[in-house]
Amino acid sequence: MRTEPDRPAPAPRRTELDVLRALVVVGLVFFHAALVFSPDDDFYVKNADTTDAVTVVAGLGVVWAMPMLFLVAGLGARHSVRRRGPGGFARERLLRLGVPLVFATAVLCPLPQWLRQRAADPSYHESYGRFWPRFFDVRPDPADFPFVLDGEHFETGHLWFVVLLLVFCLLIAAVAAPVAAAGDRAAAVLAARPALLLLPALPLALVNALLGMEEGFAGWNRWTYLLFFAYGYALADDARVRACMRRLAVPAGVAGLLLFAATAPGFASGDDPFTDRSPFALLTRVLFSVTGWCWVVALLGLLDRRRARRSPAPPRPPTPTAVPESPPDQEPAAAPGRGAALLGRLVVAALPLYVLHQPVVVAIAYGVVGWNAPIAVEYAVIVAASLAVTLLVYDLLVRRTAPTRFLFGMRSTPTSPPPPPP
Repeated sequence: MRTEPDRPAPAPRRTELDVLRALVVVGLVFFHAALVFSPDDDFYVKNADTTDAVTVVAGLGVVWAMPMLFLVAGLGARHSVRRRGPGGFARERLLRLGVPLVFATAVLCPLPQWLRQRAADPSYHESYGRFWPRFFDVRPDPADFPFVLDGEHFETGHLWFVVLLLVFCLLIAAVAAPVAAAGDRAAAVLAARPALLLLPALPLALVNALLGMEEGFAGWNRWTYLLFFAYGYALADDARVRACMRRLAVPAGVAGLLLFAATAPGFASGDDPFTDRSPFALLTRVLFSVTGWCWVVALLGLLDRRRARRSPAPPRPPTPTAVPESPPDQEPAAAPGRGAALLGRLVVAALPLYVLHQPVVVAIAYGVVGWNAPIAVEYAVIVAASLAVTLLVYDLLVRRTAPTRFLFGMRSTPTSPPPPPP
């Protein structure tokens, strides 16, 4: 059965997006380690000394990084639906995302919450074994969909990304054909009027402004991520849309920088820019939303420009997918140079590293924040140790056996290797 109308064949595999996704995941170690020193964020473990510089630096990341992950995931979903059909795609995502979500919620998520209790109250001495069952004292909370369970200590933590991605995949499977057809029609319009590529920022701004931004979801409203996912599914791999992104990359990037600077007064004012209904707060959320879309367009366009310069010859026949399905799971081919080989391994490990990283960061930060050392030293130690431990746990305890690969969303055995990343 056909699930989409005829359209131009997809371009060859875009390994630069594989690498971008892997680097964003690694960057989350730097981001979450920085929250230990933020005066505003309610992170699990807080240092006694904090700095406002963290807020500015973190803002430079949150405005584009998680939106980019969802958009690239939507692009991968388009190719998976084309190959498997909507039903096969939904079943595959339930296994590849649902299994690590359940496993990590049970095994990894209680640890940060336990350390939060110990860090906040020096007199708290409950053992982890006694705390662990209390973590699962939950009640239904359908009003917070899709996070339908709530409790005093229960949370999905950093796995909110996996929860939303799984829900979005199931939603897109139900409307795969009409969304694909709408994307093809939109691409035809954009081919004639590239400037219209900035219009998708308006629904993002509307959702953030009216529903409010959510600090627990990296500063964006959860439903804006559905829009980014849908944009990736419908538009991002169309050759006509990619041409528009290459053309608008620099103007969009410059506009994003100016708009990001314009949000500064809103975030520095006394109003809460995330939820207040004042005109100033609403305007701040609109500017933030448009900034995020501009930067996503700029990054995709600049990466595609680089790809075009590196590949002047006519393309070879297309491979089955333009990017690996999210999450990627092939073992990397041997690539020239240690840097390329490391990037290839990070591409494969993106989802397991995401699942592992935050409990590791929190545990290491818990042991470091009591040091009598400058913030820069403590931060460097937390980042370096967290990266080393996360990569070591992945290498020794995850990727080497079929059961652990399955629990972390990887295939039980590696499949054919992807092309070396650029």
